Amino acid sequence: MKNSLVHFFNNNLSGDRAIWAVVALLAVFSFIPVYSASSNLAYLNGGSGNTISYLIKHFVHLFMGFVIIFAVHKIPYKYFRGISILLLPVTIVLLIFTLFKGTTIDGAYASRWLTIPVFNMSFQTSSLAAIVLMVYVARYLSKIATKQVTFKETIWPLWVPVLTVVGLIFPANFSTAAIIFSMVLLLAYLGGYPIKYCGYILGSTVIIASLFILTSKAFPGLLPNRVDTWTSRIESFVSDDEQQEQYQVEKAKIAIATGGLTGKGVGKSVQRNFLPQSSSDFIYAIIIEETGLIGGFFVLILYLFILLRIAIIFTKRESIYAKLLIAAVGLPIVFQAFINIGVAVNLFPVTGQTLPLVSSGGSSIWMTCVGIGIILSVSSKSNEDYSDKELKYKENEEQENPLDVLSQTL
Repeated sequence: MKNSLVHFFNNNLSGDRAIWAVVALLAVFSFIPVYSASSNLAYLNGGSGNTISYLIKHFVHLFMGFVIIFAVHKIPYKYFRGISILLLPVTIVLLIFTLFKGTTIDGAYASRWLTIPVFNMSFQTSSLAAIVLMVYVARYLSKIATKQVTFKETIWPLWVPVLTVVGLIFPANFSTAAIIFSMVLLLAYLGGYPIKYCGYILGSTVIIASLFILTSKAFPGLLPNRVDTWTSRIESFVSDDEQQEQYQVEKAKIAIATGGLTGKGVGKSVQRNFLPQSSSDFIYAIIIEETGLIGGFFVLILYLFILLRIAIIFTKRESIYAKLLIAAVGLPIVFQAFINIGVAVNLFPVTGQTLPLVSSGGSSIWMTCVGIGIILSVSSKSNEDYSDKELKYKENEEQENPLDVLSQTL
C-alpha cells in the first residue's frame, strides 16, 4: 500500500515537492483553528454549537482546492498566456454585475459576492479577477521586456485593463483593490518596466481615488462604496483613544495576549466566542490563543518558506515569462498572508483579508489553489524546455493581434 502511494505521487505529482508539502501541511493544520473558531458561528446560526458541519464544509473546500491544484499544475505554464486573454473580459463583466447586483454578506454594505443558485453558494469575483489580471500583466510585461516602450504605448494594453479591474473592485473592497494594484506595480518593477512610468500611473490613480472619495463624501448614497467604513477603520487604527478601538481588534489583542508561549490548548479559545470573524479574518489570533507563540511562528515560517521557494524557482527559470508568472501568482498569496497576520497583531488596519489555505471560505481557498497550481506548473521539470524564444509569440512585431496569440497558445 505504501509503495503504491509513493508510486502514484511520483508519477502524477510534478513541480516543487517542498511547496506541495507546505501546502498540505497548512491545509491539515487549518482544521484545528477552523473547527475551534467556528463554534460561535454554529451557535449563532443553529443554536446548538455543533461545528461538525463547518468542519465538513471546510474539508470539501480544501478537497476541491487540491483537485484544482492537481488540474492546474498539469497545464504547461505557456498556455496561461492565452487563458488570461480569454478570461480577462469575462472577469470584467462579472465584476460589473457584482458591483451592482452582488450579494451582501454578513450585513456588509459592499456587494462583493455572486450567488450561484444551482449550487447554493456564493463566489467572490474579485478573487478570480485578481489572479486573471496578474497573469495577464505578467504576459504583457514579458512581451515588452526586451523592448524600449513609451508610457503612451503601454496605456491601452496594460493600464486600461489594470485600472478597469481595480476600479470595479475599489468601491466595494478597498483593501483588495489596493493589494492588487500594489502587486501590479511590484510586478512591473520586477519586469523592468520604467519606474518613472510607474510613478505616472501611481500619481494618476491617487488623484482618481481621491476624487471618488470626495464625491462619495459630498453626495452620500450616490455611489456604492464603503468610504465611511475605510475612514473609521483608519481613524481607529491611528487613534490613541482606546474607546475608538474596533471591537474585533480589541478581542484579537486579548486572544494573542492570553495565548502566551504554548497557548491555552486546542479547542480552548475564549475569544472565538466574541470575534465575529474568528474563522476567517482573525483566525491567526485564535491560532496564537490556542497554540501560543510557537503555533503563531510555525504558521509564519510556513509562509516565509513558500516565499523562499518562490524566490528559488524565480532565479532558476531562464524564461522571462516564467519568472514573472511565478511572481505574479506567488507573491500575492504570501503578501495576503502577511496582511492577515499584521491585522491580527494590530500592525495594519482591518482589511478583511483571509489567511490563505487556513481561513474558512470557498472562493478564497480555490483561487489560492489556482495560484499554487500555476507555481507548481512553472516549477515542473517537464516545463524546463520552454525557452524565451519559444514563448515570444511575435514579440518582435510592432503590433500583435490577441486572437492570433490565443490561437497559437491554444
